[in-house]
Amino acid sequence: MAKIQRQLMPELVSQEIQNYIEEKGLQEGDKLPSAEAMAQMFGVGRSSLREALRYLEALDVLTVANGKGIYVRDVGTYRFAGKIKIENEKRFLLSILDVRRALEGKAVELAAKRITQAQIDELTACLNEYSRLKELGKPTSQIDLAFHRGVMSAASNPILASVLESISALYEKFFNEPLGEQKLFDETYEFHHTMFAAIAVHDPEQALVEFNKLMDCIENIIKAY
Repeated sequence: MAKIQRQLMPELVSQEIQNYIEEKGLQEGDKLPSAEAMAQMFGVGRSSLREALRYLEALDVLTVANGKGIYVRDVGTYRFAGKIKIENEKRFLLSILDVRRALEGKAVELAAKRITQAQIDELTACLNEYSRLKELGKPTSQIDLAFHRGVMSAASNPILASVLESISALYEKFFNEPLGEQKLFDETYEFHHTMFAAIAVHDPEQALVEFNKLMDCIENIIKAY
């Protein structure tokens, strides 16, 4: 897992920097926080940050002036190259999806073995609220996120929970208007129910089958977008 993370981290960090530029409304010539400050902000090592900065320099998004600072170079390149931006976000989401399959898949297996009746009741209530919001045509992203966090909690593994929490900001990209669409992954709705049904009867093999169906559905949607 460490090897995969090393390969992905610079790309993930570059996406976070781009998100920061957009969220702060930075313009050409505006100065970004120092490399040290951004490393702390995003919780990454300096080597990963340096690679991300080099990548963004190559795209003409940033200029790194030694001894002076890091500056936005071309807002137009970043904001209006729509196709490039979407393709970058698709690659980003697919990369995080690989991590979800590994970490959350294990959480699903463990949850099916260890879930308590109280946790079953909590997840049942969560899915009921999910259904209610969906029927009303209201946003379901946050209740969807709450469901997945409930499954992680039911895994009862503090180390796994800690690892998942460490990438929570990246993980939540699936629930906060991925690719600019609030309801992009609505097609996964049924798999939440089938996966939970297997978890509730302590069937880890079937729970993982349904989880993989959910992940496959997300992957197909992203690739076809």
